[in-house]
Amino acid sequence: MPTITLVGLAATAVKESRDRVHAALANSGFAIPPRRITVNLQPGDLPKTGTAFDLPIALALLAASGQLPPDVLQHTCAVGELGLDGQLRSVRGVLAVARHVAATSDALLIVPPDNLAEALRVPSARAMAPRTLIELVAALRDGSARSDARPQRTDAPHGDTPDLGDVVGQSLAVRALEIAAAGSHNLLLVGPPGAGKTMLARRLPGILPPLDEQEALEVLAIHSVAGLLGPEQVPTSATPARPFRAPHHSISTAGLVGGGGWPRPGEVSLAHRGVLFLDELSLFPRHTLESLRQPLEDGVVVVARAARAVRFPSRFALIAASNPCPCGYAGCDDRHCRCSVADLERHRARLSGPLADRIDLHVHVQRVPPSDLATHTPQERSAEVRARVIAARERQRARYAHTAGTHGIGISIRVGRVYGAITARASAARRAAACRLTQARASWAVRPAVPVGGRCQRGPIRRTVGTAAHATGPRVVAGRRGGGALMG
Repeated sequence: MPTITLVGLAATAVKESRDRVHAALANSGFAIPPRRITVNLQPGDLPKTGTAFDLPIALALLAASGQLPPDVLQHTCAVGELGLDGQLRSVRGVLAVARHVAATSDALLIVPPDNLAEALRVPSARAMAPRTLIELVAALRDGSARSDARPQRTDAPHGDTPDLGDVVGQSLAVRALEIAAAGSHNLLLVGPPGAGKTMLARRLPGILPPLDEQEALEVLAIHSVAGLLGPEQVPTSATPARPFRAPHHSISTAGLVGGGGWPRPGEVSLAHRGVLFLDELSLFPRHTLESLRQPLEDGVVVVARAARAVRFPSRFALIAASNPCPCGYAGCDDRHCRCSVADLERHRARLSGPLADRIDLHVHVQRVPPSDLATHTPQERSAEVRARVIAARERQRARYAHTAGTHGIGISIRVGRVYGAITARASAARRAAACRLTQARASWAVRPAVPVGGRCQRGPIRRTVGTAAHATGPRVVAGRRGGGALMG
């Protein structure tokens, strides 16, 4: 009986490939040499995991035993899991593999049929997807192995994205969304239940600029590595929609920023180039929220383990929503707050000062009166707002054209002073907004007044974008990271 030994720090899933490959070869009619076979997965000090090694191991065995000419594998790269009957099954991370292969060689990439769409999403990639091992070997033997046809790109709009035109009232919050989209600012919406915080946050992706080709490949590669990119999830649009992630407040720290024994991307990386929405912010564990500080600052997450460290990109727009107090009605116009001062203090303590400092815009929203709901005045559609956001981003790109690709997002103070000089009036407005934000740090939602009759009466509301939202003429809102957006 043949014995197959795998060396090179193979994980359990890789070691089990011995049985899968043995059964696939036997059931496909290929002979297995009756000797001891050693498969070396180099480099030997790099851990290997997953089932993508099945197909290359099977092809190597066929070439070593003389059942497949070795020359036909000279310009070929293969990934895929093998079923016991020899069928090719999908694996994670094919798009990342296709990007590397296309960038380093002109090799033909052999992938399972369910992974063909993501492999061909890379513009210069050549890929084919045989259904079985028998079909693949036959194509390699007769020289008919060719890249499959690339699917046709479409320019169809994303009709399932919620539209800002459906919003009634909330002009200040809508304006804050536009400023956040134009300047890549983080935004916190605070208000009572029913104010529309979640509805507003879900409309932010509809006003963001479309992804360019490089950004789309970054986003799709992360989702491919996470195993979230099936055949139906691969966009055929030339400008795919930006990701929108809204994890539940019970999520773990590893689920939010990434982790695990074999590190996998978390929600902050799955929201790369898109929106991370944290609804009911005060219900998230504080230590989980604190893990956001480095991704918000650096735009990357480094998951370190004893044997290795993995670096995931995480440049996203953070949108958070929270009630102002445990009962939800502190500062509400039509209901009294029932919370004690101690309740409010504990509620505010869920968000630390350093994390609140990384959220550029804090906006308080009120519930829309029923009379306004009955007399709905149509708002601007998302397409109109998106046009202004794109124009603002283009001005940023032109302003910082001589910098290293920052386009005004996360620029340094020195670069900002050279290329982003602002008027005296705008500078005064920025100082006033910064002063109000400093005053609001101690109480990030609503400052409680002295309880009267067992109820906490309404305190002053912080609207850190109020000055910019209601000023006339051009306005500049500069966040903590220095990426200001000029809104004409």
